[in-house]
Amino acid sequence: MAGTGGVGVCADHDIGGGTLMAGVDLLTERSARIVTVRKLTRRAGRDAAGLFLAEGRQAVVEALADPDGVREVFATEAAAAAHRDLLAGSPVPVRLLTDKAAAGLSETVTPQGLVAVCALRDVAAETLIEKPPRLSVALAELADPGNAGTVLRTADACGAGAVVFGAGSADPYGGKAVRASAGSLFHVDVVRGAPLAPLITALRDAGVTVLAADGGGEVSLDSLTTELAGPVMWLFGNEARGVPPELAALANARVRIPMRGRAESLNLAAAAAICLYTTQSRAE
Repeated sequence: MAGTGGVGVCADHDIGGGTLMAGVDLLTERSARIVTVRKLTRRAGRDAAGLFLAEGRQAVVEALADPDGVREVFATEAAAAAHRDLLAGSPVPVRLLTDKAAAGLSETVTPQGLVAVCALRDVAAETLIEKPPRLSVALAELADPGNAGTVLRTADACGAGAVVFGAGSADPYGGKAVRASAGSLFHVDVVRGAPLAPLITALRDAGVTVLAADGGGEVSLDSLTTELAGPVMWLFGNEARGVPPELAALANARVRIPMRGRAESLNLAAAAAICLYTTQSRAE
């Protein structure tokens, strides 16, 4: 079956020319292709294939902006109709599937019915040492994938060039993290599994100021001036335990956020937003 209008067509399950075709047999949860792609909902499957899933319109829009990084798109009939404008110009195959098959590719209670299969976007830690970004983030044992995606989104909003997910951190390519990033995963360099101690040491040797966010830090965020001139890397830790002491000791300073109200503490995502925004605004 041929296709036109910029929509790739590889089988009878595809959209041709941006128009939904009546009578097409949809891919089901038992279809070989769906069984294979469903493995990408697990980290082991993603790492083995070098691929991940991006669900929802915003994620698919951002994914398709870099067509070299997208392999294919899956859509239910309802989603294909609702997002006809997006899919009509897709440079990669768009395959129709049943609602049940779409649910198997989703990690949400209410699947959106639109999923892109994308190449992992990892970069090597050495690239940060060779050419340090003006602003970057390192995460030590960050556990929650929602926080992982939110930090990516915040880093993107504040102009950060890279986010490092240290060994033991949540996978930024998991479904919850990808959704929480709201497309920012496609804008920021991602480093995964890097041993943070040697990376911090190498970055400091390269002239990067490394600041560890710590509620008990000896330095107040308000007092930082020239330290934020850049390049700067912020180090955030586990949601419950914070930055490991051995890593905090390698930073230029342990920095606390002044608490002017009665709140006992800030969650990690809020702390990251304050630190990154302050760094970006003072550098302007």
